[in-house]
Amino acid sequence: MTIFGTNTAIIGMVHLSALPGSPGYDGNFDAIRTRALTDAHALESGGVDAIMVENFGDSPFYRDDVPKHVVASMTRIVTELRQAVSCPLGVNVLRNDAESALSIATASGADFIRVNVHTGARLTDQGVVEGNAHETLRLREEIGSGVTILADIDVKHSAPLAERPLDELVAETLGRGRADGVVVSGVGTGHEVDTDLLESVVAVRDKTGSSAPVLVGSGTTTENVADLLDVADGAIVGTALKSGGKTTNEVDESRVAKLVSRVHDRNES
Repeated sequence: MTIFGTNTAIIGMVHLSALPGSPGYDGNFDAIRTRALTDAHALESGGVDAIMVENFGDSPFYRDDVPKHVVASMTRIVTELRQAVSCPLGVNVLRNDAESALSIATASGADFIRVNVHTGARLTDQGVVEGNAHETLRLREEIGSGVTILADIDVKHSAPLAERPLDELVAETLGRGRADGVVVSGVGTGHEVDTDLLESVVAVRDKTGSSAPVLVGSGTTTENVADLLDVADGAIVGTALKSGGKTTNEVDESRVAKLVSRVHDRNES
């Protein structure tokens, strides 16, 4: 399966520092913009296939409806990034504001969004987070947006409210939920994905006859990326591309280039 013109897509993360209104905001919005632009340039120069922007510094997160000032801040930054880089660009509005993510992406000319809970419901540190696929898809239709929706299966930092068969979860996310792709992550940011779970999601996807890509959502490193891409169609990579391997640090272009080189070596072998 292909995404962004390749079957081994690497999506690098721009983790925004705390935005205005968040407890961690330091009062310097220009520094946030500059850091985002610097990280995006490093990711593109290092060779990623796409970039995703996320309000990572805004904890504790709103459950599913961020304030208007967050939408405004992210729209400004994503618009500047769209002008600065040529690769596909995505948006994730934490914790689960798919409508804002879709609106930001559409207005700024971005290409895709990530939705942590698209269908069903999960127990998180924000309480019970419910999927709103019905609203997200109708909004996309209403505003004439061509933005791609990547939806998580068993999203990190959460637990199921009730156990359900995996084949039902995947089939409903892709079928009734009409997601364009699915994401499989570990238990938390930077944690490796359960490869058995990843293989099972891919198997269910194949069984449904869907052409939707399956992406790894956390824990991808230079050391394991080749093995993960033997199963998945791509990976969203954040922590491993940061200086010192720390999520909140700046992107290290040499780390990006090393991981991308490993992917190229795998594809040529």
